Amino acid sequence: MNSSSFNAYKIRYRSAIRRVLADSEKGRLDEAGFAAYSHRSPIINWLFWRRLHIAMNYIEKSAPYETILDFGCGSGVMLPFLAEQSQRVAAFDVDLYPLERVKQHIPLAANVQAADANQTPISSLPSRSFDLINALDVLEHVQDLPQTLSQLMNLLKPNGQLVVSGPTENFLYKIGRKIAGPEYSGAYHERGIAEIKNELKRIARVEHIATLYQPVPLFEVFVAFNRPAGL
Repeated sequence: MNSSSFNAYKIRYRSAIRRVLADSEKGRLDEAGFAAYSHRSPIINWLFWRRLHIAMNYIEKSAPYETILDFGCGSGVMLPFLAEQSQRVAAFDVDLYPLERVKQHIPLAANVQAADANQTPISSLPSRSFDLINALDVLEHVQDLPQTLSQLMNLLKPNGQLVVSGPTENFLYKIGRKIAGPEYSGAYHERGIAEIKNELKRIARVEHIATLYQPVPLFEVFVAFNRPAGL
């Protein structure tokens, strides 16, 4: 996605998020990234959206897809883009309230179906059914990481891709969260991106996409490839 198209995408979604926040209980939507994607600080706002742009550019390279899973879809910030890249998109989250609120301003495309992961766990989905799984800034929250990663990789077709981003949780990241405001001060992350990456290396081939930014990185984006059957 070129810069002009991405900026238009960002402006549209950021506007919807701000309208939802203006009419919502304070703190209710923080964990879904509303505060981050609508932050008044240009630097903080740019950093959070930059991760999405990097992931979009990577995903776009292998498009079109037949099926994509947006795991931990949150506000649905990636869904309009993913709907253009794939015939079918499944959006899963344990809390669909943020998505329901945003849908009032940006309706879901016809080829997107949302599901409550509490009622339809990913373990109940058919194995080898997705070309790509999008898991941005969500795996640091899950409690049983090995089981979740195993289930996600099982859902991928041979050579399917799991695109991941997450925070480093290093000292600069933690300082940045405090500076950013009370919406970021909670200790609700179970782990940092390094632990996620190392766990995935046990079961998949992992390739680096981007680090934001050296010399003290705050976030990393990478992809894990499902091994073909028999390997």
